Amino acid sequence: QVQLVESGGGSVQAGGSLRLSCAAPRNIFSISAMGWYQQAPGKQREMVATISVGGTTNYAGSVKGRFTISRDSAKNTVSLQMNSLKPEDTAVYYCNANLPTSPWRKVDYWGQGTQVTVSS
Repeated sequence: QVQLVESGGGSVQAGGSLRLSCAAPRNIFSISAMGWYQQAPGKQREMVATISVGGTTNYAGSVKGRFTISRDSAKNTVSLQMNSLKPEDTAVYYCNANLPTSPWRKVDYWGQGTQVTVSS
């Protein structure tokens, strides 16, 4: 069982910042695209940001210019720096590892989720 360990999150006022981090096993991290997803109450889980093994990033339109995803190969961690937070960013945030198990198949692994609450 792949274990992704998340840290960070919490409560902040609008306009504030938070940083999420996620540690993955080295053998998984080194070959997986990593990402962060959010799930608000009553809504489906949605992509926030992803980063490839080579460092190519992709962001949801709602967070572009405010959030930054990064990965640290020395620590096997992926982080999400969240600035200028808005109440609509309130959600449970999940770390994701998209692991290629064959040339034509990838498997998703998820962290346990961490709550981010932004008050107005």
